[in-house]
Amino acid sequence: MATIYLFRHGQASFGADDYDKLSPLGERQATLLGQYLRDNGIVLDAAYSGDLLRQRETARLALASQQAEVPHHVDPRFNEIDNDEQLRHLLPEVIKINPAVRTLVERGLSSSKDYQKAIDAVFNYWVSPQCSDTRIRSWADYSGQVAAALQDLMATQGSGKSLGIFTSGGTIATMVAQVLGLSGEHTYQFYEPIFNCSVTQIFYNGNKTSLSYFNDRSWLQIEGAKTAENLVTYR
Repeated sequence: MATIYLFRHGQASFGADDYDKLSPLGERQATLLGQYLRDNGIVLDAAYSGDLLRQRETARLALASQQAEVPHHVDPRFNEIDNDEQLRHLLPEVIKINPAVRTLVERGLSSSKDYQKAIDAVFNYWVSPQCSDTRIRSWADYSGQVAAALQDLMATQGSGKSLGIFTSGGTIATMVAQVLGLSGEHTYQFYEPIFNCSVTQIFYNGNKTSLSYFNDRSWLQIEGAKTAENLVTYR
């Protein structure tokens, strides 16, 4: 069975000057991901990632545990949704129609929880027919590029392969919704709960895809219980 594993990157540096790098915990998560793949006999024929540093570093650390060198292809179409751009341009529109989000903004979006609530509101406005802001990348363009990247990967690699895509939560959510035949308005429900370094499995045959499982982080929970560490994070 041809298989694609979707790996979310390890914990990035939320709140730091440069978000786009793994935190020390994120590096540990990525290393443990590689060990999990090795210990469970998951041998990748090829790996893909976007060009974001947190995606590429997660791939590098995880692939180090593979039994042989795995070709790693960088494709910017697997990059994350640009949340900063969306907040900058769309948040002023969202707060006009959503008093709860206005309250969050007035207190500064200083907490990760408040920031996530703002992302929720902005994302769902972005994918709606009401959003026509030409200053940002449209949902149709973004989701179309993700779909094309996945189709190109399957066509290039062919049948009988085990492939890994090291990417981000928004991209994984978009692919999962597409595999399930769901529209943009249903995508955020897959976005918010995705854990750092979680594993989602998709089967494919030709250009047809099916979801096997979603957002598995049980191996991080098991390892954390052994070492008395909290290894499971959202952000």
